[in-house]
Amino acid sequence: MYGRTLVGIVIVALLAACAESPTPLESETETTTAPVESIEWKLVMSWPKNLPGLATSAERLAQRISDMSNKRLVVKVYGAGEYVGAFQVFDAVSSGTAEMGHAAAYYWRGKAPIFAVFGTVPFGMTAQETNSWLYYGGGLELWREAYAPFNLIPFPAGNSGVQMAGWFNKEINSLADIQGLKMRIPGLGGDVFQRAGGVAVQLPGNELYTSLQTGVIDATEWVGPYNDLAFGLHDIAKYYYYPGWQEPNAVLELMVNKEAYAALPSDLQHIVEVAARATNQDALDEFTARNMASLSTMMAEHGVELRRLPDDVLATYREHARDVLDELATVDDLSARVVASYKAFQATVSDWHDLAEEAYFDVRQPAPAP
Repeated sequence: MYGRTLVGIVIVALLAACAESPTPLESETETTTAPVESIEWKLVMSWPKNLPGLATSAERLAQRISDMSNKRLVVKVYGAGEYVGAFQVFDAVSSGTAEMGHAAAYYWRGKAPIFAVFGTVPFGMTAQETNSWLYYGGGLELWREAYAPFNLIPFPAGNSGVQMAGWFNKEINSLADIQGLKMRIPGLGGDVFQRAGGVAVQLPGNELYTSLQTGVIDATEWVGPYNDLAFGLHDIAKYYYYPGWQEPNAVLELMVNKEAYAALPSDLQHIVEVAARATNQDALDEFTARNMASLSTMMAEHGVELRRLPDDVLATYREHARDVLDELATVDDLSARVVASYKAFQATVSDWHDLAEEAYFDVRQPAPAP
């Protein structure tokens, strides 16, 4: 009897003790989460804030980095003129005034003429072809070699696809109409335009409307219908010309300060790289989706007249474009290697696209009725 009573007391005591103590599972779940320390970066752009396709690509890039890093790396975006001017982005990122910049490489050809090739080449490769060259043809390695002396690491971070030839306040019926014409046209396209008799003017995007409206320039190219509609260029120019010989694609670049990038842990470095690559494709997708609808709006609602450049003008531009690229290859060893790489890749990929895309385009449309 005594033994049974003792056992009962022990069991009751054990049950009471268990009731007062948390279960092992409960103990394991009682953890304290340490606050995440955020790194804050500035991204400066050559575009006005909220401009569709260009500025919005940079803003989405910043959001991707923040989301993927769980806010361990937070990027604040500044439009042109908010922190530095549109044409001061390169120097700001190079010096570390800002950690990142979003722009186009041909804006910095004063630093090194070969930079322009990493933006676009007149009569050169399309967006798809250029991305292939950059990622799989050695182009990105050459680009990074070119930017390395300036403490910068470049990443492709958007592409407009084939652009429009531009806005004109008079008709272009022959090469004679180009002579003395003042046109905002950057990069190697500007060199070609000048050799054809025009006057190339360098202006940031936020000055185009006023400059064309006041006669500072007679014509301007910008991007394509999606961006041009947002800028309201249809209000001040009547004729909208194609094809975009000067920019068969336009690479939007993400520049990152080399020292700031090296200071990041490896996982955040990979996040920056992956976010840039996602943005590169996303921007091209957006332009492709929006351009035709925007062009239809300009023509139907604003009376824009769509015109094709005359064959003699295009033939002259093409001839000068070959000369400009050949001369660029003579500047220095790096320039020679970049141009050689670009030309070789374009020749190879063009052969494939003649057999693939162009042949398919020829058969996609039904034959005309007899």
